[in-house]
Amino acid sequence: MRSILNGLTLLAVTLPTATFAQTNCADRSLVVEKLASGYGETFGGGGLQNSNRVFEVWISQEKGTWTILMTKADGTSCIMASGTNWRDGMPDLKQPAGIKG
Repeated sequence: MRSILNGLTLLAVTLPTATFAQTNCADRSLVVEKLASGYGETFGGGGLQNSNRVFEVWISQEKGTWTILMTKADGTSCIMASGTNWRDGMPDLKQPAGIKG
């Protein structure tokens, strides 16, 4: 088992970084335009992961598609996941933590 892990570590170290880099990133304005015009998706919600990243969910109620978008501080957005058959969650009657009702 240890030799397999060592082999995987060696492989990861020797392969070019670009092999593992995401190729689905572009300027945020281009990505958002494509989500809106190409898929009919609109902003559904999101939040900060940390001071350098924002995560958003874009959805199309009509087509049922969804996309999770991560935007870095430099304005580059990357599509982290996407799919079909979106469905809204049930409304929660409780107030989120930190919001006074």
